Amino acid sequence: MTNSLYPLTFTPALRDYVWGGRNLEKLGRRLPPGKVAESWEISGHPSAPTVVDAGPWQGQPLPAVLATWGADLAGTRAAWALERDKFPLLVKLLDAEERLSVQVHPGDEYALAHANGELGKTEMWYILQARPGAQLILGLKPGVSRAAFRQAIAGNSLEACLHHLPVQAGDAVFVAAGTVHALLEGILAVEVQQNSDTTYRVYDWGRLGADGQPRPLHVDRALEVIDFGQVEPGLYQPVWVAAEAGVTRCEISRSRYFVVEKVTMAPGAVHAGRTQGETLEIWGTLQGRSQLTWAGEAVSLPAIRFCLVPAGLGDFAVRTLEPTLMLRMYLP
Repeated sequence: MTNSLYPLTFTPALRDYVWGGRNLEKLGRRLPPGKVAESWEISGHPSAPTVVDAGPWQGQPLPAVLATWGADLAGTRAAWALERDKFPLLVKLLDAEERLSVQVHPGDEYALAHANGELGKTEMWYILQARPGAQLILGLKPGVSRAAFRQAIAGNSLEACLHHLPVQAGDAVFVAAGTVHALLEGILAVEVQQNSDTTYRVYDWGRLGADGQPRPLHVDRALEVIDFGQVEPGLYQPVWVAAEAGVTRCEISRSRYFVVEKVTMAPGAVHAGRTQGETLEIWGTLQGRSQLTWAGEAVSLPAIRFCLVPAGLGDFAVRTLEPTLMLRMYLP
């Protein structure tokens, strides 16, 4: 395989959890029969790696590219992940046709010790679509202790402990590791997260899995990692970054693991970018049409498509063909 760097696009990997539906078809995904809950757009996770769909690496999974390109792909800021032979981020589309389980994800230290070497899982959601009145669960109500939480699970009264947050299209929600959370029904979202698939379920609404049996719960593990200081968190408040020549950037999530910007671009606008070895960039078109160009080459980014720009690529540009809304992700 070539060592010549170029921006990568991928064939999504689909996941068929019980809470999914058929709404990802609206976003241009070709679905097999039945429920589809998630479309993993850029994934180096071994359970569902995405495969490059164009160029010299076409047909190869992201972990194979990472094994060859290493820091030239992910960047020197990803050293903590590269030391463990992991790609740092995972980008998904989520179709919560039904509500997800109430769950929590561990942080790095706990996951590495108790989850077969997995990374922790801090994540964020950008709400693409939401039914009128849609809500999600984020954190706890005031005064909920570990003992009260366990007692509420045993007494089937956990909902009284949970903080419900109304959401609509365009909202951004940051979910730190240790935060109790759940998407509820009627939400389509982009998820940006650490490269991990470790989830501790504490409550599943009495639902049965595809095998007709209740899905497993992980109450003891969850109680070891829940941050009981996460009391009634709100939406992530956008932070203005820059506005020039028809391009407006607002930060809609920041953590030690990723930064996510919402980028609004006027027709014909150009964002001139450059990666210099420190961090990859991921660009995704949510509305409109754009084109990512480099070294006389171009890749089309219609809605909804994501592109991984290697950390060592150098100069590139994002150009719009009509009013366009995009997400930009990078490592801080």
